[in-house]
Amino acid sequence: MAYSKEVAELLNLDIDACESNSFTELFAGNKLLANMDPYAMCYGGHQFGNWAGQLGDGRAINLGEILNHKNQRWALQLKGAGPTPYSRTADGLAVLRSSVREFLCSEAMHHLDVPTTRALSLIMTGENVIRDMFYNGNPKAEPGAVVCRVAPSFIRFGNFQILTARRDVDLLKKMVDYTIRTDFPHLGEPSPTIYIDWFTEVCKKTAEMIVHWQRVGFVHGVMNTDNMSILGLTIDYGPYGWLENFDQNWTPNTSESQEQRYRFGNQPKIAFWNLGQLANSIYPLIEQTEPFHKALSVCNVFQYLIPSYYFSPQVIQGIWL
Repeated sequence: MAYSKEVAELLNLDIDACESNSFTELFAGNKLLANMDPYAMCYGGHQFGNWAGQLGDGRAINLGEILNHKNQRWALQLKGAGPTPYSRTADGLAVLRSSVREFLCSEAMHHLDVPTTRALSLIMTGENVIRDMFYNGNPKAEPGAVVCRVAPSFIRFGNFQILTARRDVDLLKKMVDYTIRTDFPHLGEPSPTIYIDWFTEVCKKTAEMIVHWQRVGFVHGVMNTDNMSILGLTIDYGPYGWLENFDQNWTPNTSESQEQRYRFGNQPKIAFWNLGQLANSIYPLIEQTEPFHKALSVCNVFQYLIPSYYFSPQVIQGIWL
């Protein structure tokens, strides 16, 4: 259906490659290249403020990672290619309607200078998928599709939460060390001090992302901890939307019309709360609370993001200084 020429260039793909049958087969999930070892990630998370236990990539499959000609690392992930070990009785598929929304929004957000995952391709599967679009008990068949997401990493807060919940501190340490060495190598070799430096940087990246969301009037809709990127990227475009008229209480998520936890005006507070859950998950590696409180206080950007200050140039300047 479509591909992003800009993202293709990031991956060293030319027009001929992107318009080939092999490209279509690969990014529809029908074939693999040599050395590709696909996997789905296991993670946990807080959903709507409650611990939901084990979750995981229910319809996302990572094809692998590449290094481009600039030595930049990019992970390739298919959304909607079929069931995974974490699909939880679901079919792991996606419909064209939601796939178009993710493809367009991730690229639009990039050009709005909002930290985000990117989208390489949008491919129809030729098969129908049954979905209840309006959640009114009237499911219908819709065209199926697959989006290829692209990001330096798809690791999220929940990847660490599930390990702490299982009291698997050894694997937690391995996961944190891997993340630092792979995605934050400038911090140095992992140690208790570097863990705090890493957490502080995650806080800053998350705060920056939220500033950009509020700046453009974007509402994510499902800010569960399993939907929070460790790199401060906008991920998992589900019931997202942009404000039409200024309304702090607006949310595109019709399933929480009563509580409105993930409304526009609440996004800074939720991000701060989610960072607290991440702190809880890596606490076993530090076993001190004060460094976490100090790291969170560095991100005082959150205290500025209150209703009366949303669009104040003076405050935005103060944030970036």
